[in-house]
Amino acid sequence: MKRYTWKTLILEGIMLFAGIIFVIPFYILFNLSIKDPREQSSSLVPASSLKFDNYTDAWVKAELGHAMLTSIVITSISVILIVLISVTAAYPLARMGKKLTNRIYWLFLCGLLIPFQLGLIPMYQTMRDLHLLGSIWSLIIVYVGLQMPFSIFLYCGFIRVLPRDYEEAAWVDGANHFLTFWKVVFPLLRPITSTVLILNVIFIWNDFLSPLLYLSGTSNLTIPLTLFNFVGQWVSDWPLVFAGLVISTIPILALFFSLQKSVMNGFAGGVKG
Repeated sequence: MKRYTWKTLILEGIMLFAGIIFVIPFYILFNLSIKDPREQSSSLVPASSLKFDNYTDAWVKAELGHAMLTSIVITSISVILIVLISVTAAYPLARMGKKLTNRIYWLFLCGLLIPFQLGLIPMYQTMRDLHLLGSIWSLIIVYVGLQMPFSIFLYCGFIRVLPRDYEEAAWVDGANHFLTFWKVVFPLLRPITSTVLILNVIFIWNDFLSPLLYLSGTSNLTIPLTLFNFVGQWVSDWPLVFAGLVISTIPILALFFSLQKSVMNGFAGGVKG
C-alpha cells in the first residue's frame, strides 16, 4: 500500500478546491431560484426566506410543461437522426481506405471549419420557401445538418481503432456487410455513441438562436425561448428565470449521470462500455 504523504495531502486539497469552484455556479443558481424578488442581497448570500413557490410559478406561468415536451421531441428526433446517419456514414469512411472516401471524409470535416452563422440567412430563406417556418421540423433539419460533421469525426476516430477480428469472424459465418455492421460493430460503438448522444443533447437542449429564428411567434417554443419571456426591457423576474433554469437542467443531469461511464469510456477510446 502507498503511504499517505504531504504530496497526497496537497493533491487532495487541490481537487477539493477545484470541486468547490465547480459547485459555486450551481449554488448561485439554486440560491437565486429560491429568493424573494424583492430581496436585494448578493447572489452568494443565502436566501433569507425560501420561496419554493418560484418553481411552481415558473412551471405554470411560463408553461414549462409544454416547452419541455417540445424540447424533448425536437432533441430526441434530432439526436436519433444524427446518430443513425453519422454512424452509417462514418463506418465506410473509416474502413475503406480509398482516395475517394478520404476526400469525402475531409469534405465532412470542412463543416467543422465553417461558422454556421454564415448560413443563417440562406437556411432561413430555404425553410421559408419550404413552408417550414414555425415547424419543429425546420429545427430538426438544421440540427442534423449542423451536428453531423462533428459526430462523423468522432465515430471515424473510434472505428479506426477497433480491431477487424470481429467483423472478419462474422463474414466467415456468412453475414453480409449490413448485418456485420448492425449486429457486431454497432454494439461495440456504445461508448462513443453515448458521447455523441450527450454532446448533441446538451447543444440542442440549450440552443437559443436557432429556435429564436425558426419558432418565434408560434406555440412551439423551447425552454430557452420560454424562459426568455420572463426577461423584459423594464422588468425582469429573475427568481422565476433561475427556477426555470434549475428545472430545465434536471433532464440533462439525469441523462448525463445515467451515461457517465459510457461517456468517459468514449473519450478514453475504450471498447467496452
